[in-house]
Amino acid sequence: MNDARVIAYFADDPTRTYQLIQWLEVLEILDDLHHVAVVTRDADSAELLQSRTRLRVHLAPSFSDLAELYAELDAAVVLYCNNSSMNFQSLLDSRMLHIHINHGESDKQSMASNNAKAYDRVFVAGDAAVERYVSGLLELDASKLVRIGRPQLDLPRTPLLEPSQRRTVMYAPTWEGDADYNDYTSIVALGERIVRVILDVPDVRLVYKPHPKVTTSLTPSVAEAHLAILQLIDAADGAAGHTAVLSGDILAVMPGCDAMVTDVSSVGLDWLYLHTDKPILITDPVGDLAALRHQAPISRCADVVDADNVAHLTGLLAERLAHDEHHLARVAMRHHYFDDLQVGDSTGRFLTSVSELVALRDRLLAGGEDSAITA
Repeated sequence: MNDARVIAYFADDPTRTYQLIQWLEVLEILDDLHHVAVVTRDADSAELLQSRTRLRVHLAPSFSDLAELYAELDAAVVLYCNNSSMNFQSLLDSRMLHIHINHGESDKQSMASNNAKAYDRVFVAGDAAVERYVSGLLELDASKLVRIGRPQLDLPRTPLLEPSQRRTVMYAPTWEGDADYNDYTSIVALGERIVRVILDVPDVRLVYKPHPKVTTSLTPSVAEAHLAILQLIDAADGAAGHTAVLSGDILAVMPGCDAMVTDVSSVGLDWLYLHTDKPILITDPVGDLAALRHQAPISRCADVVDADNVAHLTGLLAERLAHDEHHLARVAMRHHYFDDLQVGDSTGRFLTSVSELVALRDRLLAGGEDSAITA
């Protein structure tokens, strides 16, 4: 069966498939309402994604392949989990509505891109995302923004960590980005020192869970810092259970943790959504606290770790594990990012919003909309 009502489009190589993989279970739920197909442009990505989902995965390497496939599928809606330059070939199809769903909610500058103006709708998590777009872009039609929360976070996950009698602190740095303006990683400036001081906290197990692209980074400073951290963990007290988790879903690591140190990224907001009752510490690798507080509101309900205070992190973590003074501030900040949604609500919003757009497309097309994909 080659028809589809909804297409999940992914144009990039396997190193970025994590962006779509986190959506696959949600899309499988959507498939029960509207048949969903995955469309890829890279053969290796297609093979990897096929191994991770029951959804039909199509490969369309060339533009003509894509045009023929879209004509055959005759879908109503296309979903985009990133802003790949190859998205524009898909956007040329005027018979469908095009929806950007992104692959996370974070305060990185790249989250509010002018690329958003190319889509018919942009699904966002909540009020913070709306503010990010409206304040960051000129002439944005804010009516395109649809608040759905974070449906990927609603799904139950089997915990990856073995239980421990020790309290567990996770260090989860992001990657260096593909441009200087989008480089939020702490791993070079602070990573080794953060790991050393966490290892010194009494009765604590360290879990190191870097962004997937940290583990494959070709940036020498990032690769060296990553290796140094792994060596520190290998040399640490084996009985404590310190570990590096270099693959698997970080959301399945979180339930076994009591606190987290992380960068400006989606990881911190995922923690805020799922584990509001647990402390989080945000890094400031460039040492500009005022800019951090402005750009990343989550930092206002967290302790901030920078080059000046990282040496005192051992005592600060011990204090936060014993006395979590930012809990109420995190509850309020969670509402800012995710409205009043509780775990489970986001999926309902997502399904409803997609269904409404499928129906809207059908009404528009029935009203005489032109249907052609052109170069």
